Formats: sequence, C-alpha cells, structure tokens
Amino acid sequence: SAMLATVRSAAIVGIEAYDVFVEVDAAPGLPQWTMVGLPVGAVKESRERVGAALVNSGFKLPPRRITVNLAPADRRKDGTAFDLPIALGILVATGQLDAATIERRMFAGELGLDGAMRSIRGALPIARHAANQPDVDALIIPPANVEEAQHVSRVRISSPVDLGLLIGGMRENRLSFASRADVLRPKRELPDFSDVVAQESAKRALEVAAAGAHNVLMIGPPGAGKTMLARRLPGILPELNEEEALEVIAIHSVAGTLTDSALATCERPFRAPHHSISSAGLIGGGSSPRPGEVSLAHNGVLFLDEMLEFPRSVLEGMRQPMEDGQVVISRAAMSVRYPARFTLIGATNPCPCGRLGDPSGKCQCAPSEIDRYARRISGPLADRIDMHVTAGAVPISELTAENVGESTRDIRMRVCRARERQAVRFARVRGVSCNAHAPGRWMDSHGCIDSSARALLQSAASTLSLSARAYHRVLKVARTIADIEEEESVQGRHVAEALRYRPVPGRAHRAPETV
Repeated sequence: SAMLATVRSAAIVGIEAYDVFVEVDAAPGLPQWTMVGLPVGAVKESRERVGAALVNSGFKLPPRRITVNLAPADRRKDGTAFDLPIALGILVATGQLDAATIERRMFAGELGLDGAMRSIRGALPIARHAANQPDVDALIIPPANVEEAQHVSRVRISSPVDLGLLIGGMRENRLSFASRADVLRPKRELPDFSDVVAQESAKRALEVAAAGAHNVLMIGPPGAGKTMLARRLPGILPELNEEEALEVIAIHSVAGTLTDSALATCERPFRAPHHSISSAGLIGGGSSPRPGEVSLAHNGVLFLDEMLEFPRSVLEGMRQPMEDGQVVISRAAMSVRYPARFTLIGATNPCPCGRLGDPSGKCQCAPSEIDRYARRISGPLADRIDMHVTAGAVPISELTAENVGESTRDIRMRVCRARERQAVRFARVRGVSCNAHAPGRWMDSHGCIDSSARALLQSAASTLSLSARAYHRVLKVARTIADIEEEESVQGRHVAEALRYRPVPGRAHRAPETV
C-alpha cells in the first residue's frame, strides 16, 4: 500500500534557518527515485548515500516508485543535511517505521554509506530555529554538531552516532538527550603587547581602536612590527557577550569554519586573509552564497597586511559593509544577508620599496610611483579609516635595551572600562554599543563636547577641509580618547590627538608624521 511520510527539517539562508518539510511518497510501480523541490549540489547526490546507508544499516529498500519533495518547493536547497530526514521518510513511507516516532521532532544530518551520522553546516541556526517552534520538542543532529547546538539552551538535542541506533532508540522510546554541559576550556595564551619594543604611538592608536572599535591603518617600513602589533590586538579586546558569541558561532557554522577554540571561548574573531584573495572570498558570494572574511570577522578584527597589495576593486567592496555592518549578496534566485561589523586594521609600506621616511635607508621610488601607490586606497575608503598611524623603523640599539612595554592585561583593563562607559551611553540607542558605530549627528548632540573642543574641531574642519563624515569620525575618536581617560566631556586635547590620526589631504594613506 502506498504511503506518504512528512519529516521536519530546516535549511539555511544567511545565518537564519527556515522550515523544510521532506515529503516522501512510495507508490507501487517501476522502481525509480525522483527528487523535486529545487535540489542543487549535494542534495541531488543524497539518493546514493541514503540508499546505501539504509541497506547497510539493515533496512530494506523495496522496489517502489519513490518521490521526494522538499517543501517549500520554490526555494533552492543545498548541502547534505537532508540525508537523514529523507532516509526516515523512506522508512515511514515503506512501513518500516511508525509515523508517530518522528512527530514533534526536527532532523538534520549527513549520512555515510554505512549509516554513520556526519557533521553538517549551520547546526546552530537550526537549533535556534527549532527552539522557536512550539510544535518541535526535540532536535536530532550528528554528534559532531552537538557542542555548537547546545549554545541554545531551550531545545532538547539527541545525537545518535548512526542510523541504526537512532531508529532503535525511537522505536523503543529510549533516545538519549544530551545534557547541557558548559565546557569552559582554558583560554588560549595570546601574544603579549609587552613583547613590542618602541612603537608607542602605534600602540596608543591600537588601544584607542580597541576601546571604540575604530578602523586603523598602520604605515611603516617592513620589519617595523606592524603585523606583530596587529596580532596582539585581540588580547586587549573585551570578551564577547552571549548574544555576540551566538552570532559569531552561527556565521562560522554556516561557513563551515567552526573551530573548537571558537566554540568554547568568548574570544573575538581575528581574520587575516592574504592579499591574493578574491572579491567573493573577502566580501562573500559564490553560486550558493557563503560568508566572506568580512563576515567571519564579525564582532572581531579583520587584519589586512600589505593592504595596498589587495586589488583595488576588492578593497572598494568593503565600503558598503563598513558603513552598514552587514553584507547583502544578491543572486538571481535569492538575496542573502550576513552580519559584517568588524574593526579593520590595515598595514602597509609607505611606498613600493618600503623605505620612505626611513632615516637609515634611502627610498628609491620616484615621486610619481609613490603617488600612484598612495592612490590605491581611494578617498572614500581612506575616509572610512578613522586613524592613520606611522610605525617607524626601530633602531637596533632599542631592541637590545631592557625596556619592556606595557602588558596586554593593563591595556585591556583600560579598554574594558572605556567600553563599559560606552555601554551606558548607548543603552537606549538600538544596535550601537561603541563609539565608532554611533550615528555622527547623535554623537554631535549627545557626546558631551565642551566649547574648546568644538572650536578646535571647527577650525580644523575648515583648514583640513574635512568632509562631514571625516568631521564626525574625528569626533568619535576624540570621544573614545576621553573615555579611556575616564573624562565626562570631550576636551580640546582629545580632539587634538584625534586630529593627529587624520591623513594629510591628497596623500590618502600617508600619516601626518611621514609627510
């Protein structure tokens, strides 16, 4: 007798999941297998995996005309997570499993040919989705995905290692559910700021950047320690709160880049793509869109070493995410949005040979080459970088001296205090938690700017012919400097320091000191 089975599953768009109902019909007739509901990529191959998994787990695959529909049928389905629901649908449709056992349960998982449950992408978004469905009381996913899914405490999770154990457990009503264990792994030892000799102004700039989430461009000769400084930035950033951590895990889960350390700690992401990266790799994209580096750095740091070596078109693609804090990728079939609120740290040489402004070595570059190099960062992009700072060459005599810089721990305490002040300030502003992301006009009227600071800002705006955006960015950096010094109001000296970080007009990426 022909039967129809419906198994609940879910698919991902962006970092959200939505309901997919896997309908299976097993009708008498010539044995064949049809799959509808816009399956693409790995879904089309699931027939071979599911067939082998069922037979190798001791079930029958009767010769029937099997039709599988993935509803809603007008949205493209990709990935391997439908293997498990399809297998269960076939068992129910062919009378080998009671339909009552799959009620009120959501299933997602890839099957090996032996019936083993293999990990999937996007388990955390699926768990969040399952938790919000009143008619779902359990989620069944592969063991490899349990740890991330457990970050959602409101859903019961079961993760049998293979199909046979799952069916046995459901038939005898003895499925075991994961107990929510908060595994706190030891923190990774991050490199310390005290290792960096000299470079006081660059260190100061990174402290300001961390305290207010400002974008920074470090300019200096090779070997000045720019990369060394950038890699120490994550250590002075405050930990992610629970909501932020869930977003980070969801993005990395969908991208398939989730590491154990990212799962267990509240560390902010630090992404450092190579300059040969494509636009889709940096911004996101591809035929079935995936998050790019700007999204993988969400709530953390995106470090572009040798920033001027990145193709200009790739860099220009960052302008919209830097402004909106998200990426929208439009394809014919759909448009996907991924969060992308990151702090950009760029590092570059001052000129093609790298020795411009270096007292020891003579720069060999022609003025025209230097200008062309500087223009690789467009004005609009340079405008969105709040702070341009020079990291000079370090004299050998300083390297051998016994001077130890300030430790990461001390700097981090100041940064966290400054962020707490901002949390209070922006308590009522939606979607804003630090100065860099505040609307410029809001900061102008609510930022407690005293009259001397305002006068200095206005005279600087006319001499440097600052755009409105640049004006507001200087203001936000000054506000952060005041927060670090725990001052209620922004004073003239804070604005003066913030102005030191502006690039000189017409020399897009040259910091004031080298010009």
